Amino acid sequence: MSLPLRRGFSSESQADTPIEAQKPAEAQPAAPVRQTPASSLDIYSGDPNFMTSLARGLIVIQAFTQQAPQMTISQLSLKTGLSRAAVRRCLYTLTKLGFAGAEDGTRYALRPKLLSLSNTYTASNALSTSAQPILERMSAAFHESFSVATLDGDDIVYIARTTVSRVMAVDLHIGSRLPAYCTSMGRVLLAHQSAEWIEQYLARVLLTPHTTRTVTTADKLMVLLRNARRNGYALVDQELEVGLRSLAVPVFTPSGRMVATLNLSGSAPRMPVYDMQTRFLPHLRNAANELGALLR
Repeated sequence: MSLPLRRGFSSESQADTPIEAQKPAEAQPAAPVRQTPASSLDIYSGDPNFMTSLARGLIVIQAFTQQAPQMTISQLSLKTGLSRAAVRRCLYTLTKLGFAGAEDGTRYALRPKLLSLSNTYTASNALSTSAQPILERMSAAFHESFSVATLDGDDIVYIARTTVSRVMAVDLHIGSRLPAYCTSMGRVLLAHQSAEWIEQYLARVLLTPHTTRTVTTADKLMVLLRNARRNGYALVDQELEVGLRSLAVPVFTPSGRMVATLNLSGSAPRMPVYDMQTRFLPHLRNAANELGALLR
C-alpha cells in the first residue's frame, strides 16, 4: 500500500532533483538604457523655471546634420529619443516660424532663416568678430587655413575660420564641432583646465581611434596635455584624419584668462612638423597675442 504524499512535496523527492535545478534562476543583466538627447533633460525634471518645450525644440534642431539634412518625424523621434507627438509639435512650431519645413510633407529640413540665430551670435561675440579679420590676414599672407575655437562640453566649436583649400574630408565651418582629445585646438583647451575637470573629462569621454595614430589611453593623453601647457602649443599629427596635421596655441585675455585657441591646419605631406614649429609657430603666437589684447 502506498503512503499518502506529505503536503508540500511532489511524488519526486527534492533530494532526487539535480542540484542545478534546485538553484534559483540567475537574474539576467538588464539591457543597457540607450542614452538619447531627450534623456539628458531628465536632470531638469521638477525645475519650475526650465522650459522643457524649448529644450525639445532645440534638440530637434540639433538633430539635423550634414549627413542627415532631411528626416521624417519617425527618424527624428528615433534619433532624439522624443516621442513622435513631441517631434511633430516641435516641427509644426519651427515650420510656422520659418526655421524648418518639408517640401514633400514628410521629410523635414532646416531653412535659411535659422542662420539668423548663428549670425546674431557671431555679430555680438567680441571674440568671434575680433578673430575673423586676423585669420583672414593670416590666410592672405601664408595661403593656409586658420581657425579659432572654444570648448563646449567635450568638443571644440569653431567660432571663426578662414579656408584657402579643403584640408579635411569633412567641410569645416563656423559652428562645426570636433572631439577635443584628438585635435590640436582641443588639447590646448583641455590643457588649461583644472586637474579636477580633466580627471572628470577622462572618466566620461570615450577615446575613440580615428586613425592608427590616435592617442586612446588616458595616461598618454595626460602627458600630451602637460606638454601642451608647458610648451604653450599643441601639435597633432594625423590623429583625427590621415594626411591632416595641425598646430594650435592658446589665446589669453589681458587678465591672463585663457578663452580660446588659434590654429593652423594643413596637409601633412606638404607641411613638415619642423616647418610648422619653426616657421609658423611664432606667427601663430603673435596672432594669438593680438587677438587676446582686443578682448578687454
